[in-house]
Amino acid sequence: MIRAAALVAGDGAMLQGILDSIYFKEFPDFKLEAVICPRKEDYAMVRAIRAEIPSFVVDPDLFPTSISHSMAVANKLKDMDIELVLIAGYDVSLGVIPYQFKNRIISTIPCLIPAFEDLDSDSDVVAAAIERGVKLTGATAYFVSEDGGIGGIISQRAIPVLQNDTTETLKARITEECEWKLMSNAVSLYCEGRLSFRGNRVFIKESNG
Repeated sequence: MIRAAALVAGDGAMLQGILDSIYFKEFPDFKLEAVICPRKEDYAMVRAIRAEIPSFVVDPDLFPTSISHSMAVANKLKDMDIELVLIAGYDVSLGVIPYQFKNRIISTIPCLIPAFEDLDSDSDVVAAAIERGVKLTGATAYFVSEDGGIGGIISQRAIPVLQNDTTETLKARITEECEWKLMSNAVSLYCEGRLSFRGNRVFIKESNG
């Protein structure tokens, strides 16, 4: 059984995709043991509580530095014997967490890496796609690198940018049509033991089924 935790924030849209995949039993041998959020008022916490997932707030304002905050989160994850960490809209620094969970943190970004990977936020990434007039965008699922950046790419999914798209409509479509599916697939592959590394590249083993 893979013991997992989700680091969440904001409206919890990415968390909802994970919860839906759990409901429809898309993850083999998987249990979401906890949701950790930096703020108790974020709607992501409401989603977790409604789904009866143990939920914890680790408030960065209670710590002197971002590093000490990330150490508290990492210790919480280790105390719960968490193997796999899912990033679902988490918006504070990961700090030391990737060092302690190397190749065990899965996240998504709403672009086709390497496009726009140097931008700071998901909204900036989506806005840049519209401003540049790209015809295709999408999302990338990846393992978080030790420095908290984009490590080995697991999979990507593309959708067209529509002429009447706004940042809001495009972001919503990328979340629902790309990120949810990519996260679900990545977690399933991890649970099945089908992901492996060769250097910095991620390879997917063929299914025995």
